[in-house]
Amino acid sequence: MFKTRVTELFGIDYPIVQGGLMWIARAELVSAVANAGGIGFLTALTHPTPEGLAAEIRKTREMTDKPFGVNITFLPTLLPVNYDVYIDACIAEGVRFIETAGRNPEPYMEKIKKAGMIVTHKCTSVRHSIKAEKIGCDAVSIDGFEAAGHPGEDDVTSLILIPLTRDALSVPVIASGGFGDGRGLVAALALGADGMNMGTRFVATREAPLHMNVKEALVRAGERDTRLVMRTLRNTERVLVNSVVQKVLEIEAKGGTKIEDIAPYMSGKRGLRMLEDGDTEAAVMSAGQIVGMIRDIPTVKELIDRIISEAREIMTSRFGAVLGARITTQAPGPK
Repeated sequence: MFKTRVTELFGIDYPIVQGGLMWIARAELVSAVANAGGIGFLTALTHPTPEGLAAEIRKTREMTDKPFGVNITFLPTLLPVNYDVYIDACIAEGVRFIETAGRNPEPYMEKIKKAGMIVTHKCTSVRHSIKAEKIGCDAVSIDGFEAAGHPGEDDVTSLILIPLTRDALSVPVIASGGFGDGRGLVAALALGADGMNMGTRFVATREAPLHMNVKEALVRAGERDTRLVMRTLRNTERVLVNSVVQKVLEIEAKGGTKIEDIAPYMSGKRGLRMLEDGDTEAAVMSAGQIVGMIRDIPTVKELIDRIISEAREIMTSRFGAVLGARITTQAPGPK
């Protein structure tokens, strides 16, 4: 039932993707997603050095023999990043799958493709998706306005963006932004996607390496408890509301904001301390509107099994009833 171009591209059981999550997408989470039948991506820039990334790749391989990849995000930073050395580390470690995000990955595509790696690029618009396919990306992950992190500046929701992207591309499309359960998976497939990406939902799992206080904050949050910061800088980020976020919004409301004005509050190291110490009022944390649908903190396997069970039930009983006939389905057998 769940054989799609995404499952075939990555060699996985279910069309469920865990994309890059700064500080969080480490071996523990990525291997758990892989072992449960999806695919996870380590976040390269979580590690200060390419040697650290290489060690994390090896650690992940010790925890799973299933496919996984590495996310490399090209974003404006206060300190320049040598992306080539991180790509070299992936090549040296035999990484097969790369997820790129942020700026256009074209300057690095020749090196990545020459190494035989499959590239998925995260986009926030149809026009950027078309460009990604043109430069040789093998798949596109399209982020709707509901998504955590950087959803772009067009404010187009997943319901519109996914089918438009599907119509414009020939490569596989992964739906991202507002997904966290079986209903979302069925919706993503119905809209034309070949799979769905979950970020915030995977943060609230047992294996995600962060303080339980932060996970519990996601469970408590409702669908209206995210805010958009850095809009004035045209680098919009959706985050979980707290006192630090409110301070950033106050600064932006005054007008004429420069990155230096809010940098102390948006510091990645400050965010890392929050994830480690559990003080949910200490920093800014990316979160999508899906927080309103997060009600528990299961293991990754429990979450993925539940999603697949829910999706199968919808596609058999509910759709079958609507069509006036029962759709027969069969779970994938052992490999």
